[in-house]
Amino acid sequence: MEINLKRPELEDRELINGYLKYADTRSCEMTFANSYLWSRHYDTGFAIVEGMLVFGHTAGDTSFTFPVGPGDEKKTIDALMVYCEEKGVPFQLHNITEKDFAKLQQFYPGEFSIQYDRDYADYVYETEKLSRLSGKKYHSKKNHVNKFKATYPDWSYEPITKDNVEECFQMALRWRELNGCEEDEEKHAEICVALNFLRLFEELEMRGGALRVNGEVAAFTIGEQVGTDTLVVHIEKAFADVQGAYAMINQQFAEHEGTGFRYLKQETGGKIINIASMLSFFGGYTVPAYAASKGAVAQITKALCNEWACKGINVNALAPGYMATEMNTALLDPENPRNAEITNRIPNRTWGTGEDMKGPVVWLASDASDYINGAIIPVDGGYLVR
Repeated sequence: MEINLKRPELEDRELINGYLKYADTRSCEMTFANSYLWSRHYDTGFAIVEGMLVFGHTAGDTSFTFPVGPGDEKKTIDALMVYCEEKGVPFQLHNITEKDFAKLQQFYPGEFSIQYDRDYADYVYETEKLSRLSGKKYHSKKNHVNKFKATYPDWSYEPITKDNVEECFQMALRWRELNGCEEDEEKHAEICVALNFLRLFEELEMRGGALRVNGEVAAFTIGEQVGTDTLVVHIEKAFADVQGAYAMINQQFAEHEGTGFRYLKQETGGKIINIASMLSFFGGYTVPAYAASKGAVAQITKALCNEWACKGINVNALAPGYMATEMNTALLDPENPRNAEITNRIPNRTWGTGEDMKGPVVWLASDASDYINGAIIPVDGGYLVR
């Protein structure tokens, strides 16, 4: 059988939205605007298979989304499986939710496994809490907002309309120039999509907000409804030299455009965990290059914290102490005089292992560490306190 994936065009909007209204998802991938504007960069297309809508890759690995629409899901998946078998390629689906996988297990018990890729995860906020910045989770963002208000007392927020969309467009062009987008493929693709969101703002029926400082647009956000209770942010841009602008436009967009939505979803936010070292704290012996590199890890952790905290990104580093690993084979030799020197400095006289890193990593990756940012955390059994 043949499945001809067609790249979405503006005239396909009504057709695709007619199927997407059946989608029980908060995924930004399952909106027409996102699929249409990113299709050229990611080589994606759509097809109607057995009365159901599927998106798929038009180049590279063959993969499809879970079918949506009024038809029979299993019948469509069966057709996709036959197509892949005839093409001699593995059958795989992407952008699968827990509910989708439960259906797959029901249709084909034990036949499929699922792999979660955190790189594709989005952040989902409760709109009311984000707009009020209530709770410990929003403490850092609240600080950025308060600093912004104190620094720029003449600030103002307004919805994006046909009267100011051109100003946002010009701001995006300036942002492109300041951020070296021509030299970075991902940045170039993103700003091109952002410009197209603005160019087609009315046609795509987007929601948007603009932040002014000294009368000029300093930040803007564009989003739309997905599912029944979620407002998804597609694009958010702010000038880096306007401190707190990202946090401010984020909060203002939630407050003014998020009314009636329980959740606001962003493709920003996350946890970055760098691996530093004891030599991030002191110079060591005969390893100047290693000491310099680990010192740099500590400093870039702090610098990126300052840059990205306003975007909901936590950047921390773990600094392992002396670990019983292959790297330290020579030092673990009891005949090596450094072995006794190191061991005696550790309060419980025990070297660490890789297992000792698991807990701190899980903690820094979890919500429990939301208020930890820019920290270099020793995992050293107390080595540094002696």
